[in-house]
Amino acid sequence: MFIENNPENKVYRDLIDLAFDICDEFILVVRRDIDISDNMDNVLEKLKPFLKEVKEQFEWPGTITLCEQPALVYYYSTDNNAKEILKQTSNSLHEWLQPNLPEDLCFIKNSKPWLINTSHERLSYILTEDKEDIDRIIKIKGLKIKI
Repeated sequence: MFIENNPENKVYRDLIDLAFDICDEFILVVRRDIDISDNMDNVLEKLKPFLKEVKEQFEWPGTITLCEQPALVYYYSTDNNAKEILKQTSNSLHEWLQPNLPEDLCFIKNSKPWLINTSHERLSYILTEDKEDIDRIIKIKGLKIKI
C-alpha cells in the first residue's frame, strides 16, 4: 500500500507510534557520498543506546545504490525512548535526508521490510498482508493510502 502524501506533524507521529507498536526494528542510512551535519551526528548519538548493529550495504529497503562506497545502515531496536527521539527529531517522514538527518527511515517486522521510505524520491509504502495491520493503518487520520 502506497503512502500518497508526506506524513507530517500529527500524521507522522501517529504513523511512528503504529510502526513502533507493530515492528521490532528500524533502520537509518548514512551515505558516504553526502555530507554529514552536526545535527545528524547528534541524532545518531542520541539513538546509540538502541543500536543493534551497523552494516556496510549497497542496498536497503527501497534503494539500490550504484555508489563506489557502501552506505552505513544502522539497525535499531524499537524502544519507546527511541520512538520519542524520532518524533522529536523530525516532523515528517520525508524529512529524513542528509546532510541534516540520516536517510530513509524504514521499519522492519520479523526480519522483513514493513514501512519502506525513500526520502529523496519522496516515496513511501507499507508491505503487509496482515488484516489487523491494514485496519490500523487505515485508521490514521490524514494518512492518504492507495491499496
